[in-house]
Amino acid sequence: MAATTATSADNAWGTVKGQVVWAEKDMPERPVINVTTNQKECLKNGPLLAETYLVDKSTKGVKYVTVWLIPADAKTVKDYQWTKAMPIHPKLKELKVTNVEADQPCCMFEPSVIALREGQTLVCKNSSEIAHNVKIDGGATNPNINPIIPAGKQYEVNGWSATGLGAVPMSCSIHGWMKGYIRVFNHPYYAVTNDKGEFEIKDAPAGEFRIVMYHPTATFFNYDRPELKYHRFGKPITIKAGGVTDLGKIDLKRPKD
Repeated sequence: MAATTATSADNAWGTVKGQVVWAEKDMPERPVINVTTNQKECLKNGPLLAETYLVDKSTKGVKYVTVWLIPADAKTVKDYQWTKAMPIHPKLKELKVTNVEADQPCCMFEPSVIALREGQTLVCKNSSEIAHNVKIDGGATNPNINPIIPAGKQYEVNGWSATGLGAVPMSCSIHGWMKGYIRVFNHPYYAVTNDKGEFEIKDAPAGEFRIVMYHPTATFFNYDRPELKYHRFGKPITIKAGGVTDLGKIDLKRPKD
């Protein structure tokens, strides 16, 4: 499988950036969550609102979209795992950040969409005044845990493997409305959009790739193969060497089915 036209010996690297924006005329509503447990603590900062779509009013940017690279010729789910070694910039081969934090200060996961690289530790924090738990259902290849985390404490989760096509769900058994998703990669070329829908992937190998975009509503978008179900193979891009490949604004709409 030809993963890319570049190799690590080429020393040809570039940056990919863009912005995911809400493409519908009306802004999505955020329904109030029915908080049935620990109301005093959970509602201390006001009502909790659903995070189905988080859209910035000024820019229409969409938060919590996961963006990542796969081979240019990806055709199967296994291609998501980069079974052939991917060129990685020398300064990115070793992990610079070993811990990624997820907190639950007010009965919601912050962040609720998490991207990890193999070898990183997920630090599940509880900065609230009440106990929480973090239930992670990792299936056959990732952690399966459900620890109680007392107020002010934290719990470290290791042993992560690339999730490929899917994601690992995260929840709190005490507060049933709390949901989160974890996606794990075996390379550093991924991002999660910020409050304004922006993303940036630095020091990526120049050449031909496909870029995949996924929203937690189980929506793959920005695709060029309408015949493929779920559009999970993204769209081809050419990453320029020594510069920035700006994908501009990428539209997101609610799925039709």
